[in-house]
Amino acid sequence: MTILHLDSGLFVDQSVSRKLSKQIVERVQGENDTVVYRDLVTNPVPHLDAEALLAEKNALTEELLAELFAADTIVIGAPMYNFTIPTQLKAWFDRVLKAGVTFKYTEQGPEGLLKGKKVYIASGRGGIYSEGAAAAMDHQESYLRNALGFIGITDVTVIRAEGVNLGEEPRQQALKAADEAIAELA
Repeated sequence: MTILHLDSGLFVDQSVSRKLSKQIVERVQGENDTVVYRDLVTNPVPHLDAEALLAEKNALTEELLAELFAADTIVIGAPMYNFTIPTQLKAWFDRVLKAGVTFKYTEQGPEGLLKGKKVYIASGRGGIYSEGAAAAMDHQESYLRNALGFIGITDVTVIRAEGVNLGEEPRQQALKAADEAIAELA
């Protein structure tokens, strides 16, 4: 099995999503599995521009697509910044959501071409956005699920640590709950 591990937390040493994504990889990785690691912060994917979008072949885009197609499992470390995903992760999605490659348009609408893959999202959030009044502001997990679903990946598990900036006790509770959820992964 091949695992594609993406990290996008800006605070490399203090990132909750990085900590969780690393734990998820350690939990799901088998003895003979290959892990392809891509740090989207320390080695950023340039934002999509007209030249890259219109190019018939773009070496970086081809590399990212090859990694994605080769992966059986994808682990995404995705913190919430300003109610959505980091721009570095968005730049990766802009390269791999590619008409005719990862999805196609049909008379019935778009069809994802990457079926049969498993995704784990390590979601770090300073506040509480899974319920209550702030739930309407969650454009992080909803974006990830929709973007992945658009390319055919619907088997998505979210491991969430939220409320980590609400004080030390809520932080520890959130991390403990995430640790327990990771321990239950098959």
